[in-house]
Amino acid sequence: MYVRSKTAPVWVLGLVAVLLLGAALAALALLGGRSLPERAGPPIEELAAERTVLSPGAIELTVRNTGPDPVQVAQVFVNDAYVDVAGATEPIGRLDTATLRLDYPWQDGQPYVIALLTSSGAVIEHEIPAAVATPRAGPGFFGTMALLGTYVGIIPVLLGMMFLPLLRRAGGGVVRVLLAVTVGLLAYLVVDGTAEGVELAEGTGGAFGGAALVVFGAALAFLLLTGIDRWLRGRRQPAAGGQARAGWRLALMIAVGIGLHNLGEGLAIGAAYAVGELALGTALVIGFALHNTTEGIAIVAPLTDQRPSVPRLLALGLVAGAPAILGALLGAAVNNAELSAFLLGVGVGAIIQVIVQIVPSLRERAGGGLDLRAIGGVAAGVLIMYVTGLAVAA
Repeated sequence: MYVRSKTAPVWVLGLVAVLLLGAALAALALLGGRSLPERAGPPIEELAAERTVLSPGAIELTVRNTGPDPVQVAQVFVNDAYVDVAGATEPIGRLDTATLRLDYPWQDGQPYVIALLTSSGAVIEHEIPAAVATPRAGPGFFGTMALLGTYVGIIPVLLGMMFLPLLRRAGGGVVRVLLAVTVGLLAYLVVDGTAEGVELAEGTGGAFGGAALVVFGAALAFLLLTGIDRWLRGRRQPAAGGQARAGWRLALMIAVGIGLHNLGEGLAIGAAYAVGELALGTALVIGFALHNTTEGIAIVAPLTDQRPSVPRLLALGLVAGAPAILGALLGAAVNNAELSAFLLGVGVGAIIQVIVQIVPSLRERAGGGLDLRAIGGVAAGVLIMYVTGLAVAA
């Protein structure tokens, strides 16, 4: 007689393993620390300035404790002059924040060095390269950010998409070279976004991972978009419209990747505006228009064999360009370096996923290598983005 063996489901075994692991770690945390000798030497005190708000006659400095020990701010100096300070009366615990309000008659455009003297005698400095009043949120503020995002995001992308009729007349070989140029454009954005994200992360003090935030954001976006792409591929498509839908899907993924990059670009613009480091003017608008117009060309490259409707093209342009408006608003209003680094990483991961999708289309035959035209197109795309990037004086 056959007797069916009864075994616990896999999820039960997994839950038991997790509980056992948690119990072991908790015991190690409670008992292991007692077996170690007490640490000798002075406390390790680290503070990172996360936000500076300048108003008439006052400077508000938000700091975060990025070290292992509590930090007590005893005195504050601005340009070697003692100033009255309000706030942070209690020690700042690990990863906690505190806002210090300094009574100081700062002057517009002047540099300042803020020195925080802790109770143990350590000195932690924060530099303000050029003092400028922090803009307050209001109708005018949001209008300026929306206008900036439109100028540097939506309009340039739509201008680039207007090249679709010209690209449609090109042959298959030319389209393949154009896709190679698109890969070069996107590869440049990957390098540019990574460099900006790492630079931002280095100034955060590493409280939430530092440069690891960029890597985490990139990995998360790559895996998420890969899952979405697999889901879209798995949907049933009519045989006659399969190629057209594949082109539309690729164009949409390119627009999403570029949109996430423009979100990070808007963050940088908004943050620079908030601290007075953004040169608003014709040079900035023209520079970003030249730089981002090529992104519009990249979006419509997979659509050369079809005639998409104007609303669909506008939708692609908004997907790619509108995130610059949101980024500018977040960058100016929140001005959080950790958030900016993470979102720049998200843009990097999204673009890498798009590159992975395009590369197979550059080969003349399946399984073959890239020919000289494709390699030249990739190099040309990188060069175009580098040269047009020189025109952006933000």
